[in-house]
Order: sequence, then structure tokens, then C-alpha cells
Amino acid sequence: MSDAFLWFAGEMAKEMKLICHPNTAIAGREDEPLDFLPGMSGFHIEDLQEGIVFGDMESPLSIILHRMGQMLPRVSAIAINSFEELNPTITNDFKSKFQKCLNVGPFSIMSSVPSDSDESGCLLWLDGQKTASVAYVGFGRLMTPPPHEQAALAEALEASGVPFLWSLKDSLKVNLPYGFLDRTKGRGNVVSWAPQLRVLAHPAVGVFVTHYGWNSVVESVMGGVPMICRPILGDHRLNGRMVTDVWQIGVGIKGGVFTRDGTMRGLDLILSKEKGKRMREKIGVIKEMMEKAIGPKGALLKISKLS
Repeated sequence: MSDAFLWFAGEMAKEMKLICHPNTAIAGREDEPLDFLPGMSGFHIEDLQEGIVFGDMESPLSIILHRMGQMLPRVSAIAINSFEELNPTITNDFKSKFQKCLNVGPFSIMSSVPSDSDESGCLLWLDGQKTASVAYVGFGRLMTPPPHEQAALAEALEASGVPFLWSLKDSLKVNLPYGFLDRTKGRGNVVSWAPQLRVLAHPAVGVFVTHYGWNSVVESVMGGVPMICRPILGDHRLNGRMVTDVWQIGVGIKGGVFTRDGTMRGLDLILSKEKGKRMREKIGVIKEMMEKAIGPKGALLKISKLS
């Protein structure tokens, strides 16, 4: 405790090691709910992005997040890549804190998708597969699991017998088990790039194996496809909690690391069990909300009336 005029007291306490490091302060509390934040009671401390209350608090990303938090209340308007119906409590809280809060998304489903090329022939290959039978694997161009997890994922796909389409950069194919491509040829299709939105909308795709990136989550919902997710960085853990616990339209990887057996259990649960069917039904409800949000009576119309 210090007088407010003694601005240097915090620095003195830090030098004297009287301030707990954030990583120490939350030790053993990782599973506590964020119920002190409106609309966040379904999320846990461990779901927060690194650099907020744990991790490297001096990293460039941590500093960016801190500065962003200081700046947001000062801006004239904030545009969010989401829609109000997703979590009205959070929306109302934002509106009370910021001058103008505009939900203008989801962006990724408002693009001209039909013009996307399919140079790898993914859609033609999917045409020859059974309905909701294929596992589509895609982690984007920038973020992928480490090599040993890519190998474990490949082993799971091979052992499960599930047809799969894997979007994987050519430079990463070296991480696949020896002979994997030959042994799974025909049942599996590994391509360097896939038109993801169109792939997820194809009736043959039954499960999406990915990280919890927001655009990927939205695209999976719009395709009506449940998810198996492995968070990598950024907002992935928060999105993951939304997918697995709040919406209940996907499963996470135990321990956050791909293993052969863990991945096979996820594939079996979604593609073969009743729980997977219930996930698809719940996705249909959320998809309807998203479509309404970008429709003629959705968020964009509301925003035009505010301008």
C-alpha cells in the first residue's frame, strides 16, 4: 500500500522482490473460471492468451496487448469480426465500456468463395467419397504443430482407416512417417493447398482437424463440420473453450498435444458415435445465427443505421 503521489512505489516494490510474478500468482488456479468478467464464466484462466497473466510478460506480444488495452477505450469505434448473438452479455459489456462497438462479421463467410480455384483437385476427389466420412486436416500457412505431432497425426489417420484430405505445405512432408504417402494413397489425399471454405462445405467432409483460429472455427460452423482442435497460439485456447465446452461442437486434444491414440479417439467419436451426430445438430443452430447476422436484416444493416 502506498500514497498515490508516490508513483515510484511500484518500481521500488519490484526491485525489493515484493511483487509476485504473474506466473506464480496463478499457479494452481489455472482451472478457475473467469466469472468476474461479464459473459466469460464458461472460460478459465488457462484459456487466456499468453502474455496476459502468465507466460513471458515482457514479450513484444505482451506489450502489444497491454498497449491495445490502454488504447481501446479512447477510440471512436471498434469493429469486431463477430456477431452480437454469439454472446449478448459480452456485447453489452463492450458497449458500456467503449464509445461505439460494431459487430461486423464474420468476415470470412462474406467473401466471394465460389471463385476460389481448386488446382489440387480436392473437390473432385471429395466427390468420390461417402457423405460425412472424410477427415479434413488444415492448419493454415503460418501455424502448424511441431514435427513429432505431425507424425503422430499421420499415424492416427493411417491406423484409423478414415479417408482424409490434408492441406500440408510441401516443405513439411518430410515430417510424415516413412512410406505414409504410399501406404495411404487413394484413401488419403495430401495437397499443398486446399480451398478451405469450399472443402468444409462439401458433404463428404465429416470432421475438421485444425487449430482453434477464429476464421477456421467460423468456416467449420458454416460447413456444418465438427472439429478436433489443437491450440497453437493467440486466441486459440479461448476459441477452443467456446467450441468444446460452450457450444459443444468439437473435441480438444488431451494435453494439447497430438498423439496417435488420442487423435483416433477423437475421429471415432465424431465420425461414428451418437455424440458426433449431436454436435452436427448444434452446429446447425449456430450456423443459422451466423447466416442471419450477415443477412439483409443482420449486423451490417444495423451499422448502416448508426452511420
